[in-house]
Amino acid sequence: MTNHHQISANSEYYFNRELSWIAFNQRVLHEGLDSRTPLLERVKFFSIFSTNLDEFFMVRVAGTKKKISEEGEILTDDGITPTVQLQAVYRALLPLVQKQHQSFEYHLRLELKQANIHILNYTDLDSKHHEYLRQYFYDKVFPVLTPLAVDPAHPFPYISNLSLSLAVVVQDRETQEKFFARVKVPHLLPRFISIPTESHTFVPLEQVISHNLEALFPGMSILEYYPFRITRDADLDIEEDEADDLISALQAELRKQKFGAVVRLEIAAQTPANIRDNLIKQLGICEEDVYDIEGLVGLGDLMAIASLPLPDYKDRPWRSVTHPMLKENESSSIFEILRHHDLLVHHPYQSFTSSVQRFIEEAAVDPQVLAIKQTLYRTSGDSPIVHALISAAENGKQVAVLVELKARFDEANNILWAKKLENAGVHVVYGIKNLKTHTKTALVVRQEGDRLVRYMHIGTGNYNPKTARFYSDLGLLTSREDIGADLTDLFNYLTGYSRQQNYRKLLVAPVIMRKRFIELIEREIHHQQSGHPSSMIIKMNSLVDPQIIALLYKASQVGVKINLIVRGICCLRPQVQGLSENIRVMSVIGRFLEHSRIFYFSNGGQEQIFIGSADWMPRNLDTRVEVITPIEDHHLIQELKQILEITLADNRQAWDLQPDGTYIQRHPQNGEPELTSQNRFMSQARLDFT
Repeated sequence: MTNHHQISANSEYYFNRELSWIAFNQRVLHEGLDSRTPLLERVKFFSIFSTNLDEFFMVRVAGTKKKISEEGEILTDDGITPTVQLQAVYRALLPLVQKQHQSFEYHLRLELKQANIHILNYTDLDSKHHEYLRQYFYDKVFPVLTPLAVDPAHPFPYISNLSLSLAVVVQDRETQEKFFARVKVPHLLPRFISIPTESHTFVPLEQVISHNLEALFPGMSILEYYPFRITRDADLDIEEDEADDLISALQAELRKQKFGAVVRLEIAAQTPANIRDNLIKQLGICEEDVYDIEGLVGLGDLMAIASLPLPDYKDRPWRSVTHPMLKENESSSIFEILRHHDLLVHHPYQSFTSSVQRFIEEAAVDPQVLAIKQTLYRTSGDSPIVHALISAAENGKQVAVLVELKARFDEANNILWAKKLENAGVHVVYGIKNLKTHTKTALVVRQEGDRLVRYMHIGTGNYNPKTARFYSDLGLLTSREDIGADLTDLFNYLTGYSRQQNYRKLLVAPVIMRKRFIELIEREIHHQQSGHPSSMIIKMNSLVDPQIIALLYKASQVGVKINLIVRGICCLRPQVQGLSENIRVMSVIGRFLEHSRIFYFSNGGQEQIFIGSADWMPRNLDTRVEVITPIEDHHLIQELKQILEITLADNRQAWDLQPDGTYIQRHPQNGEPELTSQNRFMSQARLDFT
């Protein structure tokens, strides 16, 4: 049997984290290529593939580059240096990016045309449409354009992150001297301009600008123009130990973020070498950072096309249904229901609005509610949750909210909400120094007769009614006293100086979660060795932690059957003889983003099951505040087991991870019916509702 030390020292036992993420995004791209997926949904997946890549470069590639310059060549868990890792990333990404753009230009664009959705080039249009676009240019575009010359008197201009630009070469008609200029394509204007025709016809904004450049450079001849787009390092680096005011420090860092190092240049493939080389030099990048794009640059903007109101080319619309217990007792207070029953809500199949949002909104106006405590990691732009918390404070209730200011890419939004909450009289805290508070928890304290009763929500997803419509998440609503006592201790830890080390039921990171998960896995090993039933089914977003992976290998080696449902990154290598032959790993990519975390342990026949906010990654277990809660109601345990069983049986949108790191998509075998787990959950929710 391979021991932990050997595993830790041997790279063949781990997949590289970054390459595993690329494999995940490849599965996203596949949904865009799959003809079984409705046409505009395929456009959506093309867009998601691109925006996923944007974030990958802004955070992961930028972080690796920073690590090389600051820390040197420290080996990754799979035993390679950061430099080798970057080279592997470039080799893996280049063919994928080429595949996406070629597929869009030569296949998807034609299929859109057959559906009477035309994304045309400016040169494809007749003079009547040219005249319309020229007028559009002068009315809507020209006033906001700023051409920026580049010469000894005009230094190379600042270019903002993810902005689309035109590299323009002009020539003075009198002196014949040539000049280089940059024109930014305004991001506040629609990327695709609609042309009034009988069909849905669009022209890219940058092409409209390109064919009217003479208005920006009178007296000049327009020789050449090529679109390009840059990506910058967008990860924040806050020295919390030295910051007296976290909001001020974060705002300063957000200002610095605008000037992060350039980590990628996307440029039209036909751009001449002299312009390309000049951009590389001016941006301070190397050849490996450049991606030559065939066709449109920046396909993330295709989301505007995917959002067209054409139901024939989309998934059948889904409207979340109210949880049956809440539907049957619509006239009752939600607290009356929770006094007698635990509720498990499964979004987006069951409504977030009529469950979790109702829980907070009802608490805000209930005269018997004395206090509300909640964590906010990400929420929507016009958040009904935040408005309810403000209303609660205005109604005289004690309201305490932890707003995680360091939620990546939501920092500015969260600063705004924190200030609004503070101005309304809410007690706002910004988390714990050097930890990110990622847990999704809410606690309501209510006066009932001569006693105080606590009601709780613990979930896997954010308090965001918008993302709750297309993220698959779970939440527990309960009034169990032991969980209430634990959450009270947790909020005291978050808002005060408590150093709580023991919790009755909850698995709390970074305090005891890692230790408890290790104990739970080791218990399955003990059961297997003792001849008792042993198995695990774990559903999560990412599996990265080396210590957990080593322990899963150990469990597999003694015969514990392990099914892992991992949507994204998985560094564990399954189905390797003598190491992990009892571990199977699958991933589901569908219309809803799989986001729930479920942890099932058969425990010698005394089953235990948990849900919560944490993945098995070092950051979740060691540097974030996370909560995992046990589910102890027998009926809810059965519900969760059924969710796992249906997911494991998916043969339409499920992928199986192979020992070599590739994924193979499942297909119905031997005449078996097609089963799409997300469709099954929708069907079940409708049946439960009627």
